[in-house]
Amino acid sequence: MNRRQFITSSLATAAAFTIIKPSLVRGAEANSKIRLGIIGCGGRGSWITNLFAEHGGYQIAGVADFFQDRVDTVAAKQQLKPEQTFTGLKCAEKMIAKGGIDAVAIISPPYFRPEQAHAAVEAGLHVYAAKPIAVDVPGCVSIKQTGLAAGKKGLVFLVDFQTRADQYFIEAMKRVHAGALGTMVFGESLYHTGRLHKKGEVKTQEDRLRNWAFDQVLSGDIIVEQNIHTLDVMNWAMNNAAPLHCTGLGGRKSRVDVGDCWDYFTCVYEYPNKVGITFSSRQYDVDAPGGIINKMYGTTGALLTNYGGDVMIRGGADTFYRGGKSPGIYKDGAVTNIKTFHESITAKNATNPTVAPSVMSTLVAIMGRTAAYTGRTVTWEELMRSKERLDAKLTGLKA
Repeated sequence: MNRRQFITSSLATAAAFTIIKPSLVRGAEANSKIRLGIIGCGGRGSWITNLFAEHGGYQIAGVADFFQDRVDTVAAKQQLKPEQTFTGLKCAEKMIAKGGIDAVAIISPPYFRPEQAHAAVEAGLHVYAAKPIAVDVPGCVSIKQTGLAAGKKGLVFLVDFQTRADQYFIEAMKRVHAGALGTMVFGESLYHTGRLHKKGEVKTQEDRLRNWAFDQVLSGDIIVEQNIHTLDVMNWAMNNAAPLHCTGLGGRKSRVDVGDCWDYFTCVYEYPNKVGITFSSRQYDVDAPGGIINKMYGTTGALLTNYGGDVMIRGGADTFYRGGKSPGIYKDGAVTNIKTFHESITAKNATNPTVAPSVMSTLVAIMGRTAAYTGRTVTWEELMRSKERLDAKLTGLKA
């Protein structure tokens, strides 16, 4: 390649990846790079930052996390300047106020997500949010309102559920809602896994924040933070309806060395038309099969799903669906959602279809937690009247 060819090629490349102003990003062509700020640089945050960068349609333009070491690690890999990094409890708000970004990816602990999403939409930014979207009912209401505000402003708000982006889950649910199971009768929802491992000793507030997955308030407990995957599939099969009642129990019997999250839950959700669905979860090591599994039974067929495994409908010749497996669903789902986020922004598509079902699934998880914590039956109406805001009491930590 001679000098003239090199210059021509370089100019073409530069034109193909134009960095655009926030005011123009919603009408941008599909080959424009969106300036993205990452909120939360822990394990999943740093991992998903790489996926955004690999997409090719994003420029990582800022990173925010309470911890300096996490910010530094991601910033170094993405070749960011010190002024593009932000720390402290208000790291997200600092980054948003600084400007220079068109969108944010919120991968912070669930406790912070409603406030951070609100700040982003108020500033005119698109939002990509991890699940769950909140840890309490007021937080869910806040996300619902923020999602509506985003739509009115022409901003994209996408919640990253991998199953909702998987071809086999999508097709199976379409068939279920079209009547493939006949009349729904009952179901079973499971999330059984081994224990998570703590990151060092948990003696200080900083240690607690670094180990937020073991903290009831910061995470919402395992039923909200982790089990929401299977509860979302359960509620999706029920066409995103609200359960009438939930009774539950649970506790800490195995993992008692860190935090205050429970290590098991078991609940019964009652939906309209006397449809009962049993749910159970564990988060401790035991020599038994695990998985994220749903079994929904109707009068003419059964929906059988396994996160990363088989998704199918058993029934008569007219309703049978062989489906398939998506062993890479954890990554593939995120990659698909990152692609959809970019396409929605460039196409000015702010219909934001993932917000409402994500709010509903989070509320269903909170309903189960409330029933288990109180040891009594909780109604949907009672749940929705709740004004209780969980308080993490993060005193002494730098803002």
